[in-house]
Amino acid sequence: MKNFLAAAANLARKQQRRAARRARWMVKAGGEGARDAMHGTRKTGEGLRDTAVNAAKDAFRALRRPVRRVTRRKHQLEEQWEFYRTEWQIERELETIVSRGRLLVAGPWLSEVGFETLYWLPFLHWMKAAFRLEPERLVAVSRGGVASWYQGLAGRYVEIWDDLDPADFARRNAERGVTKQYDITPLDREVLNNVALRLGTNEFDVIHPGLMYRLFALYWSGQRAMGFVDAHTRFTPHSALPMIDPALLPHEYVAVKFYAARSLPDTTEIRSTLRAMIAALAERMPVVLLDTGLVLDDDHADYTFAASGQVISARGWMTPQNNLGVQTQIVAGAKAFVGTCGSLAWLAPRLGVDTSAVYVDPKWLHAHLAVAMRAYHKLEAGRFAAADLRAVNVLSQALSLEP
Repeated sequence: MKNFLAAAANLARKQQRRAARRARWMVKAGGEGARDAMHGTRKTGEGLRDTAVNAAKDAFRALRRPVRRVTRRKHQLEEQWEFYRTEWQIERELETIVSRGRLLVAGPWLSEVGFETLYWLPFLHWMKAAFRLEPERLVAVSRGGVASWYQGLAGRYVEIWDDLDPADFARRNAERGVTKQYDITPLDREVLNNVALRLGTNEFDVIHPGLMYRLFALYWSGQRAMGFVDAHTRFTPHSALPMIDPALLPHEYVAVKFYAARSLPDTTEIRSTLRAMIAALAERMPVVLLDTGLVLDDDHADYTFAASGQVISARGWMTPQNNLGVQTQIVAGAKAFVGTCGSLAWLAPRLGVDTSAVYVDPKWLHAHLAVAMRAYHKLEAGRFAAADLRAVNVLSQALSLEP
């Protein structure tokens, strides 16, 4: 009997424990169910909220999109208006200057040779045609003996370096801090005072290069198409004036001018490649090098290569006052011209000379190459070819591997 009671009590305790566990599980399950229900409710609420918010955002974007389009278009039109206003202001300024009927001084040109040959001269020819100017009314002011560049354009040429020491000019020009002439500087004013003394009068108006730079900056910055440059330039053939005895030059030759520039930096590898090009040219006919040893009016220094045999240096025939004129004469008499893309390479085709211009970094040249190639094609001038020196090297190496 005692054992029976103990067993019954033990069974009762087990049932109680089982009941307690079941009760705890039910409480836990109920709590989790409640939490799941709350979580589900919350997620449903969040989903409804997100749907409402996204719908509101979509509606806001739909409303904002045409507003943004209108605002963007307004800004574009305002920007374009500024570009057109700049163009009209410059043309109106030119018209005001020309209409006064006084003598016109074109210059002084103090900056890069390349911009003078590719833009300034064609710009002046456009101005002369647009305003029906007679050459006798124009006086060109530049440096380096470039009177031939202004033939048919200006009735008189004034050489800057006849009144200003070239070394002092180079120093003061560098002090301007920029190569391009957007504004009239004290150096410009001094040169113009010297021009007044040469002319015997200060009764003249100035067509300053800043007008051209401000106008074509719209094209260089990508704001206007190339047709804009076409509308404000006139490319013409050029001829050279005799500066040295032609008997100094070979009967047939190639004129070569390589100078360091951002598009063709001075490195050992590039120098070696250019030296090899000169040697290859000299195997076919004499080569006349146009290195001057001078850095006078811009930041481009000539590459210097030794003269020997078929390679002739023109350095001894040049002075600061005549160096560009001498180079022009030599290029005009050459069978071909080879050089850095820029500077005289922009002029050589207009002298009727086939031209090969090289570079290694075209990002500085894209806008200018387009202008040059279009102009020379329309003018039917000397043939013009621009080549990436790296591609020329690859081609030469490939040809040398042929059996």
